[in-house]
Amino acid sequence: MKPLKILFICTHNRCRSILAEAVANHFSDGLIEGFSAGSAPAGEVHPVTLSTLARHQISTDGLNSKSWDEFDAVDVDVVITVCDSAAEEACPLWLGSAEKVHWGLPDPSVGAVAGSQENEEAFDRTVELLSNRIKKIKVCLMQNTDKTTVVAILKNIAEKKPEQDETI
Repeated sequence: MKPLKILFICTHNRCRSILAEAVANHFSDGLIEGFSAGSAPAGEVHPVTLSTLARHQISTDGLNSKSWDEFDAVDVDVVITVCDSAAEEACPLWLGSAEKVHWGLPDPSVGAVAGSQENEEAFDRTVELLSNRIKKIKVCLMQNTDKTTVVAILKNIAEKKPEQDETI
């Protein structure tokens, strides 16, 4: 079975989408191939993103902030935007033919002093949330669930608030 290719998109591709790419590749045992990109990439990964992944023993090899233009020729199955519409962010819209899903995640880099315990906890919560979601998708893929059903599950996740994830 070929891996489900998921492109995680956020405007600057420096926190949430990078975390999602790394978590997907780490926890999926090859059933998901995660990528990330941004519509207006920052050009660098947020340093707390990297330290958080290292703290969780998730590889940071090859992670960089990049434009979604790099994925024009990549045949992805699903595009998941992870920007937080509740924070009134301008969420980019992928124009490719892949299925589109939105997981609104709060930006862990906003609202706390950089390097503070509160800041690290926000990043940890994001990794935990993404890990739980990816593990649920992995279970479906291990059961040879068809792509249409997996996309429906991804959309079901999107409709729930993060604190409701355990009911998915």
